[in-house]
Amino acid sequence: MKTIKNIIFALTAAAGTLLPAACHHVDNKRTPPAAVWIPFNTYADWETYGVHGAYTYRYFIPSEKLPQGFFYTAVMRAGYGGILLVDDAKGVPLAYDLSCPYENSPEVRVQIMEDERYEAVCPKCGSHYDVFQSYGAPLSGPAAKQGYGLTNYMVGNGSNGEYKVISR
Repeated sequence: MKTIKNIIFALTAAAGTLLPAACHHVDNKRTPPAAVWIPFNTYADWETYGVHGAYTYRYFIPSEKLPQGFFYTAVMRAGYGGILLVDDAKGVPLAYDLSCPYENSPEVRVQIMEDERYEAVCPKCGSHYDVFQSYGAPLSGPAAKQGYGLTNYMVGNGSNGEYKVISR
């Protein structure tokens, strides 16, 4: 009986700490709207330039020719500050605008810190974002205080097993 009470107490305490966090609103639309269209026309393109496996990532910034060797066409668009393409903790591809929503400038881009946490960090304001498990939610810094999350984009399947990154 004491074990059941302990379990009920633990569940109640956990629910009490999780409910306020679940109600917290994240504004992931602060970055100005910008078109996104990055098609991987063949499965081979996806194999070369896509992401493969949990916690892998790639930057798409046409002005800096990233990723190196990727063939951008005149109709392709890479958002406001570029695109961060990641495979989340389960290996599902996700895409975000690289622009820090707190700084709100296309030249101020988040960068993945390859430490034990693998967070995206703004080099100017120091805000941290969870791009692998919490869909670009702010974790710390001024963006977290304001509730500004990274803008996310849709990654859809193409007809030949490849993917396309597009605006929502």
